[in-house]
Amino acid sequence: MRIYLLLTLFSSALLAGCGQSDDVMHATEDLSMKFTIKGLQQAYQDQSLTITEVTQYFLDRIESLNPELNAMIVVNSLALDVAAAQDAMLARGDELGPLYGIPILIKDNIETRELPTTAGSLALKNNFTNRDADVVARLRSAGAIILGKTNLSEWANFRSKRSSSGWSAIGGQTRNPHDTSRSPCGSSSGSAVAVAAKLAVVAIGTETDGSIVCPSSLTGIVGFKPSIGLVSQSGIIPISHTQDTAGPMARNVKDAAILLTSMIDEGETDFAQGLHEDALIKKRVGIIRSSANFHEGVDAVFEQAITTLRKSGAIIVDNIHMTSPKTFQKNSYDVLLYEFKHNINAYLANLPNNLPVNNLQGLIEFNDAHEDEEMPYFKQEIFLNSQSKGSLTDPAYLDALARIRQATREDGIDKVLQEYRLDVIVAPTAGAAWTIDLVNGDHWPGGGTSSYPAISGYPHITLPMGSLHGLPLGLSFVGGANSDEALLSMAYAFEKNQVDPTGSGLE
Repeated sequence: MRIYLLLTLFSSALLAGCGQSDDVMHATEDLSMKFTIKGLQQAYQDQSLTITEVTQYFLDRIESLNPELNAMIVVNSLALDVAAAQDAMLARGDELGPLYGIPILIKDNIETRELPTTAGSLALKNNFTNRDADVVARLRSAGAIILGKTNLSEWANFRSKRSSSGWSAIGGQTRNPHDTSRSPCGSSSGSAVAVAAKLAVVAIGTETDGSIVCPSSLTGIVGFKPSIGLVSQSGIIPISHTQDTAGPMARNVKDAAILLTSMIDEGETDFAQGLHEDALIKKRVGIIRSSANFHEGVDAVFEQAITTLRKSGAIIVDNIHMTSPKTFQKNSYDVLLYEFKHNINAYLANLPNNLPVNNLQGLIEFNDAHEDEEMPYFKQEIFLNSQSKGSLTDPAYLDALARIRQATREDGIDKVLQEYRLDVIVAPTAGAAWTIDLVNGDHWPGGGTSSYPAISGYPHITLPMGSLHGLPLGLSFVGGANSDEALLSMAYAFEKNQVDPTGSGLE
């Protein structure tokens, strides 16, 4: 069948640095153009591909690549049935949703009715809720085919300060497809790796602080953290009600915008319609160099990105600074500790099934009782610190929350945007991927732009800006309150105007 030709060609280009021939590379790149939302749907319309063929292709690709990448926790056995039903609907001329025929992967802290929702923890391996998170229900209604659940940093990377990003007791260690000895970052590691390795067209991740944008940056894809409240958090295992959000992860900005549109209430905004190649013309772009200057190679790629911004018509406002109060890190950590205890207790207590735990203390005791499987590399000091906190009426929590909101909003992003009359703030998202180290944990390479937009609740998008020794580097666009549509459009303009000599796969 036609799909096996695709599988053969794509498998030849499995991972970066595999020594593929120029002919195979060119064939792969040509076929890659179809592996976008609109590209696939056009192929369905002209009958060059069927939905069943494409779904089978991704299932075969998962079977072939996941043993090395560990991007997946579970595959949906019903995916082919849904695909066949959609093929029949298409043949009859039935009306189909905006995501019809699009295989999609869901991070495994988001509930799906036919699969367990585990957060990577053995304590939740049988967490069959038989319900969809609001965002999954909307995706199904739009026609998306739920292909399976992706691996993640266990408990969305909120169990230990010495964790290895992308490791979970259920899924093992997720690996970067550009170099499998290197980290994919976390916690939406499996979703990022799956998109980068073409295990699905698009995926859903979640972020509390960096968990969408960091893995997207390190794997060379687009990741968008929406404004807090834009996407429903119902049915998603929580950390922080003031910072948590689900968001789209894709290989280009347009697919991320299409996906986001189907993740929110119908009719609110069509983000794809708002994309314009000239969106950067006369826009005042503030450059945060304090998030660079940690690696000369990153600085060089960042300079190229600034040149692209200028060529796109942007007005560059250089050397913008944002300074944090001395207590910022402690206050922001304390807020998460308080909120996690409150939110995880509420989530576990209201599950419609019988699990071995129903509160945070129960999780701590479960991990102690299953130490060999759950804590072979790092422990649970974050859980312990969270359990020691009081309620959300505690003055210490309320004071810390007020301080970090003011630091990131009035004294942070809002102040910089107003003082310099900026439309957007731009900086490197992170450095290049570090080597996986399960013994010592992550080795952050420097930089990092996630905390201010995460804590403020403002939108943040990362997209590829180039590479360092073959490892992807991401560029962050950060906007003000509810600037999601404008931010996506400016990122789209950068993507379309970028000269891509690095082979990072931009379309």
